[in-house]
Amino acid sequence: MTDPAREPHHVQSLERGLAVIRAFDAGHPQMTLSEVARACNLTRAAARRFLLTLVDLGYVHTDGRQFRLSPRVLELGYAFLSSVALPQIAEPHLERLVAEVHESSSMCVLDGEDVVYIARVPTSRIMTVSITVGTRFPAYTTSVGRVLLAALPENEIERHLTEITPRRQTSRTITTSAGLRAEFTRVRDQGYAIVDQELEEGLRSVAAPVRDRNGKVVAAINIPVHASRNSVESIRRDLVPHLLATAARIEADLRVVPADNLHRTPTFTG
Repeated sequence: MTDPAREPHHVQSLERGLAVIRAFDAGHPQMTLSEVARACNLTRAAARRFLLTLVDLGYVHTDGRQFRLSPRVLELGYAFLSSVALPQIAEPHLERLVAEVHESSSMCVLDGEDVVYIARVPTSRIMTVSITVGTRFPAYTTSVGRVLLAALPENEIERHLTEITPRRQTSRTITTSAGLRAEFTRVRDQGYAIVDQELEEGLRSVAAPVRDRNGKVVAAINIPVHASRNSVESIRRDLVPHLLATAARIEADLRVVPADNLHRTPTFTG
């Protein structure tokens, strides 16, 4: 029977197979059959079929009891990253920014309710938040997310606020629609966003928008810092100018790239 909440073309088995892959994360790098079934709300029989199919395809390894993702799953994300011009354009500018401020920097895009990291240049500083390309966070808790959400049309902002259920990550996390609307207005007015320990205690972050040749915000770049080393005022004074200058340099490069090339099909030689 067709799920009334889904379109007729919806393939439920594909949805469930992808859910099995997404069930593995930093907190659950390997799981038993029963654990996967519980995480995905599947019967043991269904979970077993999906897991063994993924084993056959090379996306999952097993010792007979425990299952874990194989490096081959990176191909799924690489297919996206290799077709996007943004990371390649941004990375040299992020490297320059990191050399200037001696802090890590990343580029993110909006994907539904989350931000996804598509480029990152780290420093040797150790942070408790582990971030790599492909990492996702709820957009409303992050500086990059607020930059990207603030750039949406008002009707899309309202739809987003209606669909999400904000959770308090720390005592400082803004979880009300009114509070988030006020933040989005502030971000639009000042041209950047600062999030003060809302995702994790001790972590502050500042982000700026990156626009394409048509003026549309297509990504955001950030600088995360330890609250013990950087006050909000020092972020505004010392980091924001460098961040905005970096965004401007990326935008200058994007102006010579056709819009459809931001999601182009890669070509290979050799």
